[in-house]
Amino acid sequence: MIHNWRLIDTGHATAPWNMAVDEALLGEFCENDLPIFRLYGWKPSLSFGRFSKPAQSVDLSLAEKRGVSCVRRITGGGILVHGGDLSYSIILPSSFAKERGIKGSYSFLCRFLIRLYEKLGLDAGFVTQFEKEEKESNICLAGSEAYDILIDGIKMGGNAQRHIKKAMLQHGSIPIYFDRQLLEPLFLEDSGLKEAASLHDLGIETDYDTLSALVVDTFCETFDARAMPDVLNNDEVKRAKELLKKRYMSERWTLDGQE
Repeated sequence: MIHNWRLIDTGHATAPWNMAVDEALLGEFCENDLPIFRLYGWKPSLSFGRFSKPAQSVDLSLAEKRGVSCVRRITGGGILVHGGDLSYSIILPSSFAKERGIKGSYSFLCRFLIRLYEKLGLDAGFVTQFEKEEKESNICLAGSEAYDILIDGIKMGGNAQRHIKKAMLQHGSIPIYFDRQLLEPLFLEDSGLKEAASLHDLGIETDYDTLSALVVDTFCETFDARAMPDVLNNDEVKRAKELLKKRYMSERWTLDGQE
């Protein structure tokens, strides 16, 4: 594993900007660049997987009335709730996934999350370890895949990947708390929120700043990494602004996945 990493904490932002930055970091990444570990938070929102059909599962007009924004990711997976979570993104050369395979890269990269939850006194593992049946769903928290993380058999957040020729991105969510009163009524089918776990549900009282510091320490310990604090460079900001205008503020993209 590469030793030196760019650490970029972009703080809380809108859903469209968060996803524009992720895609910009992936697109601007070159084979010999330092890998990137990004942390960020969200305003209340829903993110849709690349091939999600949100109108089947979400009352979009109610989401708008309640001030819950929506965005489509470039990664797969289902619809995920945000607003009380700390999210991360990892950008690495494409050679990383080629060496390990898709499932192998999930297993390897999610190790820092398993260790994080263990540090918090929680019994965490993958779906495969708990021998829980995999379940497909258009909604992230209502489904389960092999390398989803479970705590005491309950799903904890979600993770997804995108691969391009020169690089790969994995991002995911660490739920600190769920605003179930705000979010549950938005869903037209099982949201998974009643059964899903958050740190507050499990008795862990923390916040974005406290948790992000622990996440960075755990990431560095797990991968023998050195985090080098950084900010978005001019090219990354320019590309993110272009993507924001072209894609992430577009209703066609958000609702239908069309440019």
